[in-house]
Amino acid sequence: MKIKEINAMRGPNYWSIRRHKLIVMTLDLEELENLPTNKIDGFYDRLTNMFPSMYEHRCSEGVAGGFFHRVAEGTWMGHVIEHIALEIQTLAGMDVGFGRTRDYGEKGVYHVVFAYMEENAGLYAAKASVAIAEALIAGTEYDLTNDLQEMRELRERERLGPSTASIIDEAIARNIPWIRLNNRSLCQLGYGSHQKRIQATVTSHTSHISVDLACDKDDTKFLLEQGQIPVPKGEIVQTEEGLKEAVDYIGYPLVIKPISGNHGRGITTDITLWETARQAFKHAQKISSAVIVEKHIVGEDYRLLVVNHELIAAAKRSPAQVIGDGKSTIQQLIDTINEDPRRGYGHEKVLTLITADEMTQNILDSHGYTLETVLPEGEALKLKDTANLSTGGSATDVTDFVHPDIEFMAKRVSKIIGLDICGIDVMTTDISLPLSETGGAVLEVNAAPGFRMHLSPTDGLPRNVAAPVMDMLFPAGASSRIPIVAVTGTNGKTTTTRLIAHMMKMHGYQVGFTTSDGVYVHNHLLMKGDCTGPQSAGFVLRDPIVNFAVLETARGGLLRSGLGFDKCDIGIVTNVSGDHLGLKGIHTVEQLARVKAVIPESVCEEGYAILNADDDLVYAMREGLECKIALFSIDENNPRIREHAKTEGCLPFQKMATLPFVGENGSFVWPNQ
Repeated sequence: MKIKEINAMRGPNYWSIRRHKLIVMTLDLEELENLPTNKIDGFYDRLTNMFPSMYEHRCSEGVAGGFFHRVAEGTWMGHVIEHIALEIQTLAGMDVGFGRTRDYGEKGVYHVVFAYMEENAGLYAAKASVAIAEALIAGTEYDLTNDLQEMRELRERERLGPSTASIIDEAIARNIPWIRLNNRSLCQLGYGSHQKRIQATVTSHTSHISVDLACDKDDTKFLLEQGQIPVPKGEIVQTEEGLKEAVDYIGYPLVIKPISGNHGRGITTDITLWETARQAFKHAQKISSAVIVEKHIVGEDYRLLVVNHELIAAAKRSPAQVIGDGKSTIQQLIDTINEDPRRGYGHEKVLTLITADEMTQNILDSHGYTLETVLPEGEALKLKDTANLSTGGSATDVTDFVHPDIEFMAKRVSKIIGLDICGIDVMTTDISLPLSETGGAVLEVNAAPGFRMHLSPTDGLPRNVAAPVMDMLFPAGASSRIPIVAVTGTNGKTTTTRLIAHMMKMHGYQVGFTTSDGVYVHNHLLMKGDCTGPQSAGFVLRDPIVNFAVLETARGGLLRSGLGFDKCDIGIVTNVSGDHLGLKGIHTVEQLARVKAVIPESVCEEGYAILNADDDLVYAMREGLECKIALFSIDENNPRIREHAKTEGCLPFQKMATLPFVGENGSFVWPNQ
């Protein structure tokens, strides 16, 4: 077998309008074209032994075991590779299920199409599935372990974190488009002039000076003290001599932490000995030269999440810990906890696997323990100084138990620091009582707080904390989209695109448009060359000036990676002819028409597909469309248009007063309606 090409779809595409994330692998079976699975000795047994979980693959038979039945009676290797690619992604924690294998138009060559969650992991799965199939055919050993771990690591490097992902999921639920702007967490919500940006839980509304304040724990503490917010007594030190003076002034127990930092790095708590304080000071200085020494507040660690100056959620955080049984070593106790199916690698599950890092080793040293120490029965040992979920901690939702005084304080803290989204760390013995009664205090205010503990607490009610973020960014009535006109066809695309762009410019809009000779924004040529693919469309939709997009869309980009947008308001198909055949398995004019049909199929329900009534293939595209339909013709008496006007109640396109125009809220206003 030989892989001829692999492409990743990132939008509506030839294979599926609704499934935007697909890998399309062009695979030449070579001599295996003459060897279906029932003619390869032992193949069925080796496949079922390696992948017993594939029994759940229903395939075209629609019942569990359907795929195995197909293999037993004989199917082609491209079909098998499709299912292997899906299964190994699922085993690596990316549950995907859509796939299809279709003839490429050349003997023995197939399009193997399957869904992916993270693109690089999907591309890896394509290559690995072929290697696995070859091993199964040859009857040689194949260890899946390395492949699965590599895909997990690719997923963790590429995937959005749980906080960002929750906001994106909420945007999708509200029909708000989004674009990932880098390979980390910087994302655009909305198109063109209506866009907002997020980076993790920092938003377009987040004040830079407020982030700086939150990152400087000393300044934060000073402002909170001025606002009569209870905070621990503390000092900032940079030398061991200063540390000694601070210890004498504040008294034990102490907390020592870097003046700047996050995720609990460099923090040591409940210090009661001078030698421990010295070691904690050195540990904190690895993060920042200036170190905070403050009074250790007795109680439990709570995180209050405030969005747009309203308390949204609260969670009690518990650090990773083990409880001795008198028989198991500390490492064995950790291994037992990590067997919990809720714990996983990175952010893949509700909880994170506990690892013995430098922080853990420091704690063990302070107790005179090692990982091989057998912990006495009933003794609880904290393995981390902080309760972060990323270090193996757990969280319990307590939103409904927060005292009104603490809720009021949280709102004030968010305004004092000036953060639109902030996490407030509170230490208290009882969150249902005012801090004045428990001796509790605010320990920190965090910019870009993680949402994971609220979205999926270990115990208690999950909270949709992304919803208030979207309410803040796109309040009721605010638009997230700009009008998009997409133009495709064999001939006349560029002329049509330019005419529409000019007409809308004359209506006063800042038009961005793509053509086969470049990308223009407000008539300024910004990119030269054939710019009719998804990257050029994305260029226009990312531009904050543009409030109207006209996008020439050719078949090449559609076949390479799909559309550069999720839906359009108007989709125009000029015509289809056999001028551009032979690209990526498109050998007939009927197949080419299917490619072009992606445009009208991607028109939103309230929009219009504008189709050439003189072209049989284009006219046929109206079947099954969920949007409205308008037809055009060079013949004003075209019977198709006359009939359409009778049945659809729509005037012939050439007799409409004008193109639709854009209302104040960014939506189209149609004449003659």
